Amino acid sequence: CLRDCIQRCVLAGCPVVDLKATLVDGSYHGVDSSEMAFKVAAGLADKAGMAAANPILLEPIGNLKVLIPDTQMGDIISDVNKRRGRILGMNPVNGLQQVGAEDPMAEMASYAVDLRSMTQGRGSFTLEFVRYEETPPNVAQKVIEEAVKDEE
Repeated sequence: CLRDCIQRCVLAGCPVVDLKATLVDGSYHGVDSSEMAFKVAAGLADKAGMAAANPILLEPIGNLKVLIPDTQMGDIISDVNKRRGRILGMNPVNGLQQVGAEDPMAEMASYAVDLRSMTQGRGSFTLEFVRYEETPPNVAQKVIEEAVKDEE
């Protein structure tokens, strides 16, 4: 029953991760106990527990590797920073530069088009999921406000 409840968090309707729940007491009564009663109890416990737990919103972080000509290095680093990314390093690879960074994956939706535009089609990249990190408060607030607006 609790597994159904954690599919939508109280903040923005996202799935809940890293949750630990302990059932302290429970009983079964032949007349009053039903599947629906247990689901309602789990839902009430979920709402009370989440309110007391002070949940945070997490965002997926991706490992970005961009292969570009030397002349576009400044543009790429500036663009990664604009997307809330962190530059991890730069390495020469076969006459090109490889820029390594970690970026929030939410900021990377239009990256292929933007990279093609910045490098006149000479750049390429790979992006793979690494982990979840806490969303910055200003971004989290926007996501929560949009979720509330969508719910209404």
